[in-house]
Amino acid sequence: MLLFSTLLDINKSMTKDAFIQLVIEWNQGSPHENNIIPDMVWNGERNIRYGNEGLWLDIEEYRNQNIIAVRYEKKEDDGAVWDTDYVMNFNSMKMAVRLDRSYTADALNADPKFSTPHFITLLIERGYIKKDGDLPVLRDPIVIDENNLELVTDVINGKSHYRLPVVYISRTFYDEDPVNVNFLSSRLKGVAHVLVQKNNTTNLRIKDETADNNEYYGAIGIYYPTKAAEHRRYLYRSAVGYDRFLSEKVFRAVIQYGNAQMVDTLFTWQGVNNAMLRDRLISNRQERLAAEMAQKAAEAEATKLIDTLDEEERRIRKKALDDARADADTLLDGFDDEMKKLQRQVEELTRANEALQFENQGLKAKLDSRDTVPVLFMGDEFEFYPGEIKDLLLAALTEALKATTPKSRRADVVLDIIRNNDYQKLSQTKAEELKRLLKNYDGMSGRTRQALKDLGFEITEEGKHYKITYYGDGRYQTTYSKTPSDGRTGKNSAQQTINIAF
Repeated sequence: MLLFSTLLDINKSMTKDAFIQLVIEWNQGSPHENNIIPDMVWNGERNIRYGNEGLWLDIEEYRNQNIIAVRYEKKEDDGAVWDTDYVMNFNSMKMAVRLDRSYTADALNADPKFSTPHFITLLIERGYIKKDGDLPVLRDPIVIDENNLELVTDVINGKSHYRLPVVYISRTFYDEDPVNVNFLSSRLKGVAHVLVQKNNTTNLRIKDETADNNEYYGAIGIYYPTKAAEHRRYLYRSAVGYDRFLSEKVFRAVIQYGNAQMVDTLFTWQGVNNAMLRDRLISNRQERLAAEMAQKAAEAEATKLIDTLDEEERRIRKKALDDARADADTLLDGFDDEMKKLQRQVEELTRANEALQFENQGLKAKLDSRDTVPVLFMGDEFEFYPGEIKDLLLAALTEALKATTPKSRRADVVLDIIRNNDYQKLSQTKAEELKRLLKNYDGMSGRTRQALKDLGFEITEEGKHYKITYYGDGRYQTTYSKTPSDGRTGKNSAQQTINIAF
């Protein structure tokens, strides 16, 4: 499974030796001791492998295309296999960075979380990455204020185009960052530019210069470099934990875009090795053809010479010719064995490349989805809390299953989805908590008010009633009496709220 992919423009100051030395520094300087390959000493070699079967680093130079490809692989105890690839093309001065995770046959269900390669930080710190248009590639956010508003307004208006997506983070109504901008920017290093509004006093000017198309009051916009990927806008919700959820949602959207981009096979580890093997195969075929021609020429010359000799000399020459022919056949058999081996390796790498292409196609098909939801793609609704939409869908399927004919195709499909999606019953738990809270409702006490806020409700006063709004969304409102008339008021209010919220 491809987890991370980016293609970076590199300055000409990077040499082959500098590239390899930086890779070795990246590994040897890892803060995680179990990631370090011991006794790794580089003496200028180009084609060399370090480590063992469970932890290794391979450096391959493809001289015909002026490429150096590096793969670092680590096998975890749980069966997860992590591959990190760095492919540097010194003709185009572009570098591909890819992180992939697969599993051995006995792998457990490992945690899919990952960090973007620290190697990109080293590239940034050493000044190896070229600017993307007028934006530098950084691991820190670019602060937008009165002096550089055109950086974001030009992006919104489509006047500026970059190779990497641009993430614009506006300040909230209370002039705060809606997410941890430094953490998000660090996670998106090398795959996106993060622009952060310094304060919300610039909203009006940005609004005027973008015809009201700007993000504001905590909203986050993603502007992709291609028209094939539509601009995404994620609204901010003032709810506990929503900042982390919003940050993760933006991160996944950008990463998914990067992973869906098709790259030339010579920017992949498999592609480079496949090309090298093909070149060796062609070279071997040419050498075999030359050997066959030399053998035939020598035989013809020897036969011609034998005809001019007496019987004893002819016998000696013929034996020598037979021995030479046997040696030549052995050499040609060696060519054949080597070519068969190379052909098998080429076929294996070709299949690996095809698998990567299929994965890219699958990612492209999912690019318009803003979340990872099995079977169904997300629409335009945003989650009020992590896992909400999935939970509501599973709740609806659970209810629908009750009215479905048992042992029918529909029942089996619905049941299969429910069983395989870890139904947490989040909305049901919230509904039960609300019923308990309002069971003996006799007015809006401080405890009741706080409990409702914890469930995601905003409370305002309107005359003789309280207006209850779910996560601040005006579509989901109900009213509670300030002075309940009877004991059924709380039960009725709870049911009304459940009907609109859960």
